[in-house]
Amino acid sequence: MRVKLKVCGMREPGNIEALTALAPDYMGFIFYQKSKRFVGGMDPALVQMLPSGIKATGVFVNENQEELLRIARRYQLKAIQLHGSESGEFCRCLKSQIPDIELIKAFGVNDDFNFELLEQYQGFVDYFLFDTQTAAHGGSGETFNWALLKQYKLPVPYFLSGGIGLDQVAQLKEIMDPRLYAVDVNSRFEISPAYKDIDQLTTFKNQL
Repeated sequence: MRVKLKVCGMREPGNIEALTALAPDYMGFIFYQKSKRFVGGMDPALVQMLPSGIKATGVFVNENQEELLRIARRYQLKAIQLHGSESGEFCRCLKSQIPDIELIKAFGVNDDFNFELLEQYQGFVDYFLFDTQTAAHGGSGETFNWALLKQYKLPVPYFLSGGIGLDQVAQLKEIMDPRLYAVDVNSRFEISPAYKDIDQLTTFKNQL
């Protein structure tokens, strides 16, 4: 199965339009105010007009459920990515309210990460996302040691994130794990925060 592509941290109208033509499987919009890629008051129409083949994904960090649901409905999100310390119970409750929206739970991975913590989320999330552990909840441009994924034992498919750029294509092709569902890219393809280099993304998608 072809590994899917998610491009995260979008905000600028012209850049969103150019990326739409490239047709990634997922397009991410960050609703975390402390991020330098925070969407702010972005027009919901920019997200609502995306073709059905591109899943608009809202990224949240420790947001309360009421506000999260309000944003999901306003922007007509197809997927929600939780990038904070949300619990398994939080995910269970959220999924019960929005069963038709994909739920992705992200985790920052380092050498001390305990993959057994993921068991509480099984059955409540559609995918995990493994990113590099940072205080800023992603967007660091740094990769983590992918060999750590050998410790992951659950059947839940996952997104791989964290500093992925053109230099990692060969390494990505060496991953034979059938649970690798999608590759998530962001800062390594930026000209400036929230503004992507479409030419480089085109090369990456073609090589991937």
